[in-house]
Amino acid sequence: MTTYAPLDVLKPVADGIWIVDSGPLHAVGAIPLPVRMTVMQLEDGGIVLHSPTRYDPSLRETIESLGPIRHIVAPNSAHWSFVKDWKGRVPDALTWAAPGLRQRRQVKKACIPWHGDLGAKSLAHFAPDIDQIEVPGIGGFCEVCFFHRKSQSLVVTDLIQNLEDHHHSSVMRLFSKVIGARDRAPIYLRAVVRLKGEPAKAAARQLVALEPKRVIFSHGQYFEHDAPARLRKSLEWLV
Repeated sequence: MTTYAPLDVLKPVADGIWIVDSGPLHAVGAIPLPVRMTVMQLEDGGIVLHSPTRYDPSLRETIESLGPIRHIVAPNSAHWSFVKDWKGRVPDALTWAAPGLRQRRQVKKACIPWHGDLGAKSLAHFAPDIDQIEVPGIGGFCEVCFFHRKSQSLVVTDLIQNLEDHHHSSVMRLFSKVIGARDRAPIYLRAVVRLKGEPAKAAARQLVALEPKRVIFSHGQYFEHDAPARLRKSLEWLV
C-alpha cells in the first residue's frame, strides 16, 4: 500500500495541527508516491494549508469547521499544483509561494493569483504562531520550513522523506533505495542544497536547534517519536 489511508480526510496530530494524507502522485512519470498536506491553526482561529493536496469539498467543509482558511502555502518548487484549485474555492485566502517559484515557466502558465513570496511579508501574518526557516539550494531551489509553536511541530516538505520498506511495493522499495529517501532527502536534493554552502548549513543548524516534538513532511511516515534525534540524523549530511 503506497498511500496512508484513509485519504483526503483530516487527521489530528496535536493541539492546533492536523495532516491530510493523499495521492499517490507519480514521481519520474510512473513511481507512485504518497503525499501529505499539513493544516495549522493560528491563535486567531485562522487556518494555514501547507503544501495543499487535491481539493475535496468534504475535506474543505471539515477544515472550515475549525476556522476560516486564510492562507494557502506552496513551500517549495515542487508543491504548488493544487494551490489554484483551493484558491478557486476559497477566494479570500492568501496564496504564498516559496521564493523563486513564481518565476518558473510552468507556474506562470498556471496563472495562479499569488499574494506574494514567503518571507517577511508572510511572516507578518503568521507570527508569533509560526516561524519560517528558509533552506536555500542552487538552481533557484528554496524550501521554506514552518515551525508551529503551539504544537512544537516542525513542518518540512521534501527536505526529509521516509519511504518505509514495509509500506511499499518492491518497485517502490527499489526506488526509495536508489534515491536514498529513507529518513532524509533524496540524493539529488541533497546535492542541490549542499552546493549552496554555508547559507544551507546555517538553516539546517537552525532547524536542529528547534528540537521539535515531531517532524512532519510530505512523503512517508513522519517523525512522531524521538524527533530531535531523528532530525539531527536526517540532516547530518548537511549539518
